[in-house]
Amino acid sequence: MSRAFPGIAGLETYSLKGDDCCVEVIPSRGALVTSFQVGDEDLLYLDAATVADPAKNVRGGIPVLFPIAGPLPGDTYVAQRESYTLPQHGFARRMAWAVRQAEDSLLVLGLKSRPETLRVFPFEFDAQLTFSLAGRRLTVAFDLQNPGFRPVPVHLGFHPYFRVPDAAKAESKVETDATHAWDNVAKHEVPVTRLDLTEAEVDLHLRDHSRPGTLLARGPGLRPIKLSWSPEFRTMVVWTLRGKDFVCVEPWTAAAGALATGEGLLHVPPDERLSLEFDIEV
Repeated sequence: MSRAFPGIAGLETYSLKGDDCCVEVIPSRGALVTSFQVGDEDLLYLDAATVADPAKNVRGGIPVLFPIAGPLPGDTYVAQRESYTLPQHGFARRMAWAVRQAEDSLLVLGLKSRPETLRVFPFEFDAQLTFSLAGRRLTVAFDLQNPGFRPVPVHLGFHPYFRVPDAAKAESKVETDATHAWDNVAKHEVPVTRLDLTEAEVDLHLRDHSRPGTLLARGPGLRPIKLSWSPEFRTMVVWTLRGKDFVCVEPWTAAAGALATGEGLLHVPPDERLSLEFDIEV
């Protein structure tokens, strides 16, 4: 069995062991990966105080963004001719996920639709997250089964906070061939020539990044992190703040607002399943 122990604020935490590495997950805090320790280094940034306070959205770790990534225009969208409200990044990161299987290097968590989700997202679903370690590679697999009678729209994202010291950002790099992006700070499209991670805030949504993955170089003396993801992830978001020791590199299946606009939105037909993967490797 995967080892469970009382972690931050006494929250039940599961530990997965790999090749000189350890991953910790808190199911009750949105299936949050809080740590990815390789040797004596944690690859992830975490503000533990936001984990301990259930009224706050966690800043750090690897939040799961479902059923939307990013905000909706006015936080609203229309489904079956009715208007619904969803906050930025959806509800999955704030809900408790059920433990379905726990082994030394494997943890399976589940989240099903219920009255509180149906009030804001009127679709039945059975979502599952599988965390597995192989060597120094963490795979996060997302599966969604549609048990209902209508197609389920899916806008999924992962929001990993990778530990990059603020002083190292000038020498850090996110590999991309993107030529343009939505600048979520300036609120307009911008050309992409290079990513300057030293700016006061970087919040770029790269819509023409062509590879299903990237490499995050974190400066001298720090392990580079190789990311790969399923081809259904079509948008790569890069976010960081000056003075904070993190760079977020986020695969999203569509651009922000997709549940309202329909642009790039995935759908799971009745009695079918959608399976996507996100890998982090050092």
